[in-house]
Amino acid sequence: MKKLNTAARVAAVSAGMIVLTGVAGAGIATADENHGDGVVDVTVEIPQIDEPGVLALTVAGESMSLAENGSDDLVRQFTGTLPTVTVTDTRTADEIPEGAYWYVIGSATDFAGAAGEPAIGAEHLGWAPRLLDADPGSVAAGDEVHSVVDSSQFPDNVGLVDEELFAMAFDSQDIVHEGQWTATADLKLRTPATVAPGSYASTLTLSLFE
Repeated sequence: MKKLNTAARVAAVSAGMIVLTGVAGAGIATADENHGDGVVDVTVEIPQIDEPGVLALTVAGESMSLAENGSDDLVRQFTGTLPTVTVTDTRTADEIPEGAYWYVIGSATDFAGAAGEPAIGAEHLGWAPRLLDADPGSVAAGDEVHSVVDSSQFPDNVGLVDEELFAMAFDSQDIVHEGQWTATADLKLRTPATVAPGSYASTLTLSLFE
C-alpha cells in the first residue's frame, strides 16, 4: 500500500475517528441493558389567523435556459419549460368583492446579446400555458402565443411583446376554498436561421391582478 504523507495521515485519522465514534455508540446502545423509557407527547396549538388573507403569486425559480430543439434549414428553434407558477389565496369568501376574478399575464423583453449581437425581439418568443393541478372548471390557462416567424400561419397572439394571458380564475369567491393553483408554460423561441450566434438574455415578467 502506498504510504501517506503527514498531512494525508492526519486527515485519514480524523475521518476514522468520526466513523469509529458512530460505530462505538451503536455498539453501546445494543449492549447495555435498558432500565426504562420516557415518553413525551408533543402537541401544538395553531391559532386561526385573524388578519385578512392575501392573494399572491410565486415562481419556483428565478432563471431558466432554452435549448435548441427542432431547428431546420430556415428556422432556429429553442425550447424550455417555465418554472412552476403558483397562485395562492388565503382569503375567506367574505373578504373577496362580489364578481372579482384574478388573472396572471406575462410579457418579455427583447433578447439582448452579451457581446453586442443584434437583439432578438420578444416577438420571436412564444408560449403554451398549461395547468398542473388546477380544476379546469375554475381556472383556465391562456391561449398559445406563437413566434412572429410563424405569423403567416398564426396571425393572432404573436410573441410575448404585450401582456399575454397566462392563467385566470373566472370567479374568485367561488374557488377560494381550493386555496392554491399551479401552472407552467412551454416556451419556444423561433428565429431565422441567419441569427447571429451568441449568448442572449431576456426577462419574462409575470403579474397577478384581480
